[in-house]
Order: sequence, then C-alpha cells, then structure tokens
Amino acid sequence: MSQAALESAQGTADRDLVEDVVVKAKTSFYWAMRLLPAEKRQAMFAVYAFCRVVDDIADGDLPEAAKLRQLQGWREEIDRLYAGDARDPIARALIEPIRRFALAREDFIAMIDGMETDARGGLIAPPMAELELYCSRVAGAVGLLSVRIFGAPQQGRRELAHALGEAVQLTNVLRDLVEDADLGRLYLPREFLERHGVPIDSPQAALRHPQLAAACEDLVAVAERRFDEATALLAAMPRGPLRPARIILVVYRRLLQRLRQRGFVRIAEPVKLSKAEKLWLILRHGLF
Repeated sequence: MSQAALESAQGTADRDLVEDVVVKAKTSFYWAMRLLPAEKRQAMFAVYAFCRVVDDIADGDLPEAAKLRQLQGWREEIDRLYAGDARDPIARALIEPIRRFALAREDFIAMIDGMETDARGGLIAPPMAELELYCSRVAGAVGLLSVRIFGAPQQGRRELAHALGEAVQLTNVLRDLVEDADLGRLYLPREFLERHGVPIDSPQAALRHPQLAAACEDLVAVAERRFDEATALLAAMPRGPLRPARIILVVYRRLLQRLRQRGFVRIAEPVKLSKAEKLWLILRHGLF
C-alpha cells in the first residue's frame, strides 16, 4: 500500500474513532452536530472527543498524581500536534480542523488547565472571579473552538463564546450540586453564599443550609443575564452557520428554567429534559 493510501486509511480510522467517542457519550448535541456540513461535523466530533477524554481523566477514579500526569501528557500531545507530529488518534483527527478553521492552541491548553483544577479536587466556594476563570477555561475555550468551526464572524465571536460558555457552565453548576458535593466540590460563588449566611468550607453543610436556595437564585440570575447577552450577540450574526450555537442556547436555557421551576430546596430531585423535548428543540432551532 502506498504512503498516501496508508495516510488516508489512518485518517478514516481516526475520524471513525472520534465519532464513536461522541456516539458513546450520548451527548444531547450529537444530532445538532449531525446537522453540520461534513467538514464542520468532523471538526466538531474531533473537538468533542478531545474534551471528552480530558474530562474523563479529571473526573476518573485515578489518584490525583496519575490524573495530572495524564493531563500533562495531553499538553505535550497538543504541542506535538501544532508541531506537526501528533501521535494520538484524537489529536491526529484535529489536524485538518486546525488547518481549515484556524483553531487556536491556547484554547486546547485552556481546557486542560480547567481539567487540572478538577483533577486537583475541584473548587470549594470560589470567589466569583475565580469561578469566571474556571468557566472561561472549561466552557469558554470550547466555545471559541466551536464558533470558529461554525463560522461566526470575527466581530463578537469571542464575546459570544464566553457569554454562552459561562451560561452553560453555570447551568451545569446548578444542575450538579449534589453530584459535585459528593466529590467534595462546591462551585457556587463565595460572595453569594456569604450574602445569605451559607457556610463556605463544607459542600455538604452548604447543601443542607436553609438559605442555599437564595444563593442559587443569585447564580440563576447571572446565568440568565449571560444567556441574554449570547442571544443578543447571535441575533447580530448570520443565522444559518450559527444554528448549532442557538440549539445549545435554547436547550440549556430550557434546562435552567426547569431547575428554577423545581427550586433549590429539593436539590436531590434530578432535573433533565426528555429526549423528545430535546429533539423538538434541536429540530425547531436547527432546521428553521
């Protein structure tokens, strides 16, 4: 087999692998990504697979030192990727997206920075500024990679990625309060907890406090404001290329509404959108 044929076969195998990662993750946005043209779809699959693998390292069962070694390995792999010597199949699947969509190395590194925070045990009642930095790393950086692939215009692109990324991540914080506390994490901002007299040094004690709901409502207001900002930015951009961003916005905003309707007293009661509702939102905002 010729060298060109070998490289083509390897490229096909790498693309198949990243799509398998996406399918197995059962992400709500698989079908939103499927709506994209082939080259954009493959790029998003590769970005998602990278995010999935580093997130799995951070949230896995390995000791902290082993997690940090694996994340450092991915830092080195990103360096090799941009030097033209990628070895991991997920990294190799990123070669063409990086070339085609000018994806920035610092956004991949920012994602790893955020995962290192989680690998070290995560945050406990961080100051709002620290929470915003965490959101910009784990969600804003992914947003920047994504909107470049979608085709967002340069003007407003960074602001959109960070507004939508922060809104999504804050919604995740509010959804995952119990799960995070079980891991010793508490991502609610220190200022909001202290304002309502909620203890800041123990995630479990914070979740039992009668004023937890008031602190959560303060964070809901921040997330809603960031969704509003993202909505306004999207309205000023071409509709067609940014359909996937609109889908992400409406699905997560609906989830935030569901969380608010349930309230933050019965936080052990899970909140999620049904498959039918998510599909309806994807079809409504992805096709029309």
